[in-house]
Amino acid sequence: MTTLDTSNHRTSERNAGRLNTDDLHNLYFDLSIHELGRRALGVTEQLHPEDYRTYLVERNINYANWCTAKCIFCNFKADPPEMNSGRKDLPSGYTLTYEEIGKKIEALIAIGGTQILMQGGLVPEDGQAGLPFDWYLDLMRFIKDHYPQVHIHAFSPPEIFAFHQIFEMSIYDVLAKLQEAGLDSVPGGGGEILSDRVRRKIGLGKTLSDEWLEVMRQCHILGMTTSCTMMFGHIETLDERLEHLHLLRDLQDESLARGNGGGFGAYICWTFQPDNTPLGRMKQLPIDLSKAQRPVNDGNHLLLADAHEYLTMLALSRLFLDNIPNIQSSWVTMGPKIGQLSLFYGANDMGSVMMEENVVSAAGTTYSLSEPEICRLITDAGWRPQKRDYYYRPI
Repeated sequence: MTTLDTSNHRTSERNAGRLNTDDLHNLYFDLSIHELGRRALGVTEQLHPEDYRTYLVERNINYANWCTAKCIFCNFKADPPEMNSGRKDLPSGYTLTYEEIGKKIEALIAIGGTQILMQGGLVPEDGQAGLPFDWYLDLMRFIKDHYPQVHIHAFSPPEIFAFHQIFEMSIYDVLAKLQEAGLDSVPGGGGEILSDRVRRKIGLGKTLSDEWLEVMRQCHILGMTTSCTMMFGHIETLDERLEHLHLLRDLQDESLARGNGGGFGAYICWTFQPDNTPLGRMKQLPIDLSKAQRPVNDGNHLLLADAHEYLTMLALSRLFLDNIPNIQSSWVTMGPKIGQLSLFYGANDMGSVMMEENVVSAAGTTYSLSEPEICRLITDAGWRPQKRDYYYRPI
């Protein structure tokens, strides 16, 4: 098992003067975006003094899009036939066969890829769309038997929690059985904003904050290195964003103190993509452009985040998450140029070449970059491009 290296990263014991959420609130309002970027870059260069910035070659595989959740920010899911919502804008449902998944993995290996990010909806056990737990275990075994060199980064916390509920097993046992069958790590999908007020409005039927965190806690107890995320720029308030970061940092403190190698290896934030989604049709907060003060969401309206807001939150995240070693750029939602700028605002990694992406593109965002294009963006920013594996080891 590969463990999380925290030797160069500050912890609460080594940094008693770490930022709190009040500090972060003041930085948000008091500092220019340029000063925030300068400070975030300084922290990044302390943590990652190498002459390179990294990237990954992976493929997103959505094994099924049947989903019982009612997320109003998603346009990828399909209602299981027995609970059809009547929404006319939803796509048709599917479940990939093992052979179809295998062909996708073979295409990834052919271009030098090393990892799959595999997620689906909250698929029920029974009914036309149902899948038994053995289906997931056998899928892990199929992949490891046929493609042992591929890292399986799969099943977000909402999926794991649904397995726990549907198959009447503890979260630990669900994860342990999947890990034994071949699961290597769990992605931070479904994090959105860790505020139950927000989650009950935009993601009914998915995990609440404590449930999402508990899945990650159990992953870390098992020694897994996972990722964590934040999707912002919808109905959340600034305080809810900052509390989200605080919850992630607190869990990371707890996991690192355990000393078994488990913890968050990376953090990724991105902005809500509104096109083709019910949430995107919500009334936006009116903004008085004559006011100098930044607009603040009242929690009841939609307030979309632009590139300025993305870079601001990225920088604040780097300053605050002093115990999470890596931060990825989100060029998939922000585009290549802002993705490149992310390297100066706290990111040390350009993320993935990503052969396939279905969920964000279903909401209308269609950015795509090849490996040479990602390498050129890193080079033009002044670093050497370095291909990596899941654990940020150079390949």
